[in-house]
Amino acid sequence: LPLEEVKNFRQHHSMTPGHPEFPNSEHTTPGIEATTGPLGQGVANAVGLAVSEKMAGAVFNTGDHKIFDHHIFALAGDGCFQEGVSAESACFAAHEKLDNLIILYDANEVTLDKMAEYTQSEDVMARYEAYGWETYEIDGHDLESVEATIAAAKASKNGKPKLIKCNTIIGKGGE
Repeated sequence: LPLEEVKNFRQHHSMTPGHPEFPNSEHTTPGIEATTGPLGQGVANAVGLAVSEKMAGAVFNTGDHKIFDHHIFALAGDGCFQEGVSAESACFAAHEKLDNLIILYDANEVTLDKMAEYTQSEDVMARYEAYGWETYEIDGHDLESVEATIAAAKASKNGKPKLIKCNTIIGKGGE
């Protein structure tokens, strides 16, 4: 996208409106496969995509040709993990051994209501480990660490979906 469109983020009629329902006649931004509005729904959407990739691989892959052998990525924030739909789909992902799923958790400690310390007190990482996920925790501003952790998650073929908690500071670098 042109930089001008990126600068128009969350502006009506822009190519980067935020949470549009896709596709419709107005929002046809190239490269956008799906969008979700309700918190937590992106996690569930990613789980569905990971299932479909595994199913397609089981049907179409052969010993000579691996057509479907990729990873599904999602970016989720603190508020997403408060929602029941993300919990239910995360349990399903672990049960079905969707090791092709990698969720980057932008842990900036901010929710729609207020700072996360006022709205949640659980340990999301411990919960996901209990579900059966492989978890990682990194500095989300350290791009080398992000890259290395994604590579490690992709290389891990242990039947576990992956959750990478990227500790961040909202708005960092925007001064």
